[in-house]
Amino acid sequence: MTYNSPLKNKSFAFAIRTVNLYKYLSINKKEYVLSKQLLRSGTAIGALVRESEQAESKTDWLS
Repeated sequence: MTYNSPLKNKSFAFAIRTVNLYKYLSINKKEYVLSKQLLRSGTAIGALVRESEQAESKTDWLS
């Protein structure tokens, strides 16, 4: 299924904002540990949304 859902769009926009915040924190504030964790967790949301879209059955989706 290839459609643009609001959840997909919002998670993508959130990932873009997270990457920009990561750049700001690592370049301007010299914060590396916290910004790296923020980047990993903020971009994982989109991956989880896409993974749930690829579920083969309802039980697969629930897990």
